Amino acid sequence: MTKLISIVTPCYNEEENVDELYQRIADVMSTLPYEYEHIYIDNCSTDNTIGKLKNIAANDKRVKLILNARNFGHIRSPYHALLQANGDACISIASDLQDPPEMIVEFIKKWEEGFKVVLAVKPESEESRWMFLIRKTYYNLISSMSEVSLIKNATGAGLLDRAVIDILKQIQDPYPYFRGLLCEIGYPIATIPFKQPRRQRGFTKNNLYTLYDMAMLGITNHSKVPLRIMTIGGFVLSILSLLTAMSFLIAKLVFWDSFQLGMAPILIGLFFFGAMQAFCIGLLGEYIGSIHTKVRNMPLVIESERVNFDS
Repeated sequence: MTKLISIVTPCYNEEENVDELYQRIADVMSTLPYEYEHIYIDNCSTDNTIGKLKNIAANDKRVKLILNARNFGHIRSPYHALLQANGDACISIASDLQDPPEMIVEFIKKWEEGFKVVLAVKPESEESRWMFLIRKTYYNLISSMSEVSLIKNATGAGLLDRAVIDILKQIQDPYPYFRGLLCEIGYPIATIPFKQPRRQRGFTKNNLYTLYDMAMLGITNHSKVPLRIMTIGGFVLSILSLLTAMSFLIAKLVFWDSFQLGMAPILIGLFFFGAMQAFCIGLLGEYIGSIHTKVRNMPLVIESERVNFDS
């Protein structure tokens, strides 16, 4: 029996790219000895993305659509679509064409070699140098703090075996850090390096907030190091504060008439400790927010419509 490959593509305002993406994926899959389904999940686009996707689905029953009731964000929506896949393997490909669909051939080769997880990584990129540097610094930081070894510079594109999808369904994480979850599962991960091209059409949906959200999610979900640093740092600072206070007291007692503390050290100390407290409280708030999200256990997305899932 011919195996089925599921291809998952998250979309949000990508009307300029979906037609080319569909055609390039169809061309690639026509060269492979597998059946396939192509699942698009639209995160409540405000342009003509949905209209174009429905037109594609009307002419090709292999194309399936999930339309979200609202924008559920760049983390939950793609993850939900992965869990709806029926294939023996599931491939994630972004809709902005920065993950070339032609990599599907390499993903499947690694899968045929026995790897259950295959990820695309970008050691080079044509994006802004500053943005690439920020991303690289983040991956180095989270890898150094994480309790499991993470794959640096992973783009999110890749292949998952059916066994991995079944495990992800059991985890039921309402707000997952997907790349970290794959590493926690423990299967060996094959990587496909490529030079990521610059986006040709449309605009990136990532902004400072979404990048910060992803960064904090990776830290709070996969590392206790910041909490330990706060505990150890608080202990060290309390010892230093006590030693400093004792030093000033001794200096005042010995040089009573000539020694004057002045306002500068007091103000510097107040601002320093105030800033440290605000930072630590904010970091604690991130962990509490992560706990709150998991306790609520809301659905990943609410769907407004499905197309071709009964085919």
